[in-house]
Amino acid sequence: MTIATLKYQSQSVSKPYFIAAMALFAGQILFGIGLGLQYVIGDLFFPYIPFNIARMVHTNLLIVWLLFGFMGAAYYMVPEESETELYSPFLARLLFWVFLVAGSLTILGYLTVPYAKLAELTGNDLLQTMGREFLEQPLPTKVGIVIVMLGFLFNVTMTVLKGRKTSISVVLLMGLWGLALFFLFSFVNPENLVRDKMYWWFVVHLWVEGVWELILGALLAYVLIKVTGVDREVIDKWLYVIIAFALMTGILGTGHHFFFIGLPGYWQWIGSIFSAMEPIPFFMMTVFAFNMVQRRRRDHPNQAAVLWALGTAVMGFLGAGLWGFAHTLSPVNYYTHGSQVTAAHGHLAFYGAYVLVVITLISYAMPTLRGRIANSQKAQAYEMWSFWIMTIGMSIMVLALTGAGILQVWLQRMPTEGAMGFMATQDQLALFYWVRVAGGVIFLLGQFTYFASFFVGGKHVLTDKAVTSSGGGMLGARPAQRA
Repeated sequence: MTIATLKYQSQSVSKPYFIAAMALFAGQILFGIGLGLQYVIGDLFFPYIPFNIARMVHTNLLIVWLLFGFMGAAYYMVPEESETELYSPFLARLLFWVFLVAGSLTILGYLTVPYAKLAELTGNDLLQTMGREFLEQPLPTKVGIVIVMLGFLFNVTMTVLKGRKTSISVVLLMGLWGLALFFLFSFVNPENLVRDKMYWWFVVHLWVEGVWELILGALLAYVLIKVTGVDREVIDKWLYVIIAFALMTGILGTGHHFFFIGLPGYWQWIGSIFSAMEPIPFFMMTVFAFNMVQRRRRDHPNQAAVLWALGTAVMGFLGAGLWGFAHTLSPVNYYTHGSQVTAAHGHLAFYGAYVLVVITLISYAMPTLRGRIANSQKAQAYEMWSFWIMTIGMSIMVLALTGAGILQVWLQRMPTEGAMGFMATQDQLALFYWVRVAGGVIFLLGQFTYFASFFVGGKHVLTDKAVTSSGGGMLGARPAQRA
């Protein structure tokens, strides 16, 4: 069936990626609530789902569903940016099933086989790569991720090379290639603990505070062009400046993880200074998003996507910017590193910077994949409610974790004499942990509200007679026709 709202039919391969991403997102949140309950009910689900396994599933689902979201976004954006069909839609569909099956089997392995036995069964003795936080995947899974990403990058790179080159597609490719290349450090597991942690941060930090920010900038710029009609040249200038600051502060800011693991002392200064500058690109992104919406040359019918885009900029600045800055300086980080303050920063940063930008792209793209420019006003109202409910739920979680972290530092880490032990301290944080669970439940309700928006009826916007600019923006010459 021809989908009139898609300029290139191969864009439709992104739909299963988006669906899988949101389904895995729901799984991640459910395991997160379970983990929150295990903080206060220690033997909950034991021995069937012990805490370490639940946490592993929670964090791995986060990575996998975001990768599905990034891949779907690229498959949707690149044909339109390149003004040509995707190089191989068949390869995109094949890799989707390979990635989904491999990821599902890995999660099932975590849940059904003891981790040590899983390592033995999957050849960890050949190349020891398991056991590190976020990188717990068995060797076959890691190899599978590399194969899938190489096939994916081949597909989108060939599409860009045979078509138009834009700033958005080039920045997106830089981010995606960087993502794949830095993941290769997950195969490096030296016996020296300092080197091990250094290479580990090459994956974790240079993903979320480096190359993923390029992907974030490209996705946000693409959606803003589409929903505001602002000239591409204006958005390109903002994008260049933002990614320059993101790379400079992100790469050198890696040093704020090197303070206390045995690397040379100059990293204390480099890490402190440049990681303290990391809020700058996120602040610029906030100004950029609101400035583009204020200067819009059309009112796009998909106002829900506009809200998600603005939410990305604001919450990304708060989570990755302010909450990161709050404990990035070495005299503060000495006490807070690995505490619940870190957990607060991590939750809000991932939500603001990456969860919201993936949902922004899905919110913009899914109506077109379903044959319409925008969902009905009623469906968009559900989406907007879901944004606010999820954001309120996340805010409650983050404030609870921040309070828990401050009390944890005060009781356990700051006293020079008579400091409270770890488990005794955890008992004092129970109230904060219960509040965190309540925030998680609210967040889950917001996510279900988002899912409900896909099934809400009403008069959808099926066509848009707005004039398309040469830069790819859509200019508001005439209003959209409503069905």
